[in-house]
Amino acid sequence: MEILLYIGLFIISLGVLLKASDWFVDGAEAIGLSLGISPFIIGLTIVAFGTSLPELATSIAAVLSGNSEIVVGNVIGSNITNIALVLGLVAVFNKQIDLEYNIWHIDMPFLWGSAFMLWFVLKDFYLSLFEMLLLLTGICVFLTYSFKGDDPGSKVEKQPTTWRSYFKLLLGGVLVWMSADYTILAISELSAQAGIDPEIIALSAVALGTSLPEVIVSLNAARKGNTALAVGNVLGSNVFNTYVVMSIPAIFGSLTIPVTILDYFLPLMIVMTILFGIMASNKKITRWEGCVLLLFYALYLGEIITETVG
Repeated sequence: MEILLYIGLFIISLGVLLKASDWFVDGAEAIGLSLGISPFIIGLTIVAFGTSLPELATSIAAVLSGNSEIVVGNVIGSNITNIALVLGLVAVFNKQIDLEYNIWHIDMPFLWGSAFMLWFVLKDFYLSLFEMLLLLTGICVFLTYSFKGDDPGSKVEKQPTTWRSYFKLLLGGVLVWMSADYTILAISELSAQAGIDPEIIALSAVALGTSLPEVIVSLNAARKGNTALAVGNVLGSNVFNTYVVMSIPAIFGSLTIPVTILDYFLPLMIVMTILFGIMASNKKITRWEGCVLLLFYALYLGEIITETVG
């Protein structure tokens, strides 16, 4: 009965987390448009980073609750899920993802760079203060180049906004942090009672749950014919996860880096990142390539099940 209660708490708190993130993104997007920021930059930064708020919130809550091993599992699991599941689904259901811009100019090199840097930062199973500052510098450089690289012709006229946008931004932010605490509490109790390592739950349930905003935003964008926004959302979210979600929680306490994650799941994340770049080099991702991505996600889930059973 107690396990069922914590499962219910996990589902409810995660649902609130996702809805609150949606409010936060809506508010931030409206405020961004009121400042005359172009839709592409909003998608790459505000929307992408907003949909990654659940990862950041749950990671900070995990460190504060003494379950810091969840952080690296959350980051790596979410990055794999974004590429393999989100892009795979968009490509399969939309038949093809067409890119109107060359993401190899700035965005893809930054994504590859963030993945490679994460590998070298974590190889000694310790995240130092210097490494944390390097990651934060990386996100600052990415944002600077993203805004400078914006095409002036793509800018939109400033659109008026109301107090509702600011209210959504504030309320969404508060609910994100509150629901994240209960999500981590439920995970901690479930892992203890079921005898499953917290990082395994982070790689599976948490990674999938916190990636739901990316899934919903990307599929909705693809349904409206804006598949490029879906790619930008995934790319920006992964950069944010690596640079910010990996570093900010380290401010609140030292991080535990599980051996299993570095032995298998981090290399898999790097392979998925490289594969993403290769597939996007011709400015399109076909349905068949989407099927390959989904096969990799099935491989990822299979390894998690093996780790859990073992």
